[in-house]
Amino acid sequence: MVVDRLKANRNALTACAVLGAFFVTVAAGAYAYTLDWRLPFPRDGTTLVVGRDFLNFWMYGRAASMADPGAWYDPHTYNTMLAALLGDNYPGQNWSYPPTLMLLMTPFARLGYLPALALWTAIGLVIFLPVIWRYLDDRRAVIAVMCSPAAVFGVISGQISFLTTALMLGAFMWLDRRPVAAGALIGALTLKPHLGVLFPIVLALSRRWVVFASAAATALGLAAVSALLFGVKPWIDYIEIGLAVQNFVLSDPERIATPFFPTLFMNLRGIGLPYSVAMAAQAALAIIAVTMVAWAFRTRANEPRILAALFFACSLSALPYMLAYDTLALCVAALALLADGTLDARGRWLARLIYWLPLLQIGLGTLHVPGPALIAPAFALCLFMRLYAAERSQAGAALRTT
Repeated sequence: MVVDRLKANRNALTACAVLGAFFVTVAAGAYAYTLDWRLPFPRDGTTLVVGRDFLNFWMYGRAASMADPGAWYDPHTYNTMLAALLGDNYPGQNWSYPPTLMLLMTPFARLGYLPALALWTAIGLVIFLPVIWRYLDDRRAVIAVMCSPAAVFGVISGQISFLTTALMLGAFMWLDRRPVAAGALIGALTLKPHLGVLFPIVLALSRRWVVFASAAATALGLAAVSALLFGVKPWIDYIEIGLAVQNFVLSDPERIATPFFPTLFMNLRGIGLPYSVAMAAQAALAIIAVTMVAWAFRTRANEPRILAALFFACSLSALPYMLAYDTLALCVAALALLADGTLDARGRWLARLIYWLPLLQIGLGTLHVPGPALIAPAFALCLFMRLYAAERSQAGAALRTT
């Protein structure tokens, strides 16, 4: 039976790699066909510049040399600047990252946009590939990850997901072996803080105080350095304006962004439910997700890869503001379980759905069809029940031996 389960898991992994390679080929061809290469800011078929979100990152680097680097948290001011740079009628953009991102992006702003984008993508891959190779230790799984919709959309969007996924996976690999380094990686996640919102809970409940202290020191250190270099005002602007703009994205009555968020809140908003109803449902799911991850890490179950996958699934389930490319870490964790032959039939189906989650969300979300947001919670519940059953079995065995 164990051999059959291992074979079924490996077959599912191979299918992801083969179909993923086909997806990359089609997606790359379709994307290249739509490109308008007019320099210095070529556009894709959506009229966004090549690299999309990287434009905002690059602008963080340019802001670092301004007298008032936090001014662009105001969407009107920022989009006026973009209009001067790109021409009128460019799709509206906003800043959603803390001022610490200026520390990372300042060197890139010294380059032209396209060279900076090329360097950004190359560095992300150079950091990401060794981490996933060590975490997965399976060539098919590595191929599947690199061909996954989450990775492809991350490249197209010029996103920071390769770096943040490497930070999270590295932290889990070093939690007990190198607690100070693991904490530093977690603290660095404050560049995109919503990804690590559950880390304080799991570190406290699992009593990993060295990791907790290292993470806190790193986060505070990065914030202090950014305040020293750029002033305190950008932090005030981020809290008072930047965070409010993020909430506007969630509450937008036109539901423009709903196709790109695989969260329960956005799925419910996509079918026209009021903000308050959708947020209440999201809050209920968040309570369930936090409870599951808190129990799992409090028991310190001896299943590190299942714990990591549960953490990523619960993180995606708990928050309303998670985008399609933010599923990359969960994709890696799900494929790791397939490579290990860990999952039962239900888990294998859910792992495959996790793999295709960004594509399912964008496709169904564009039609305002809900459902993809339930994939991560279902996977989390599947993993939780496995850990719970193992805990009960161990407890029963301990009672029988006494």
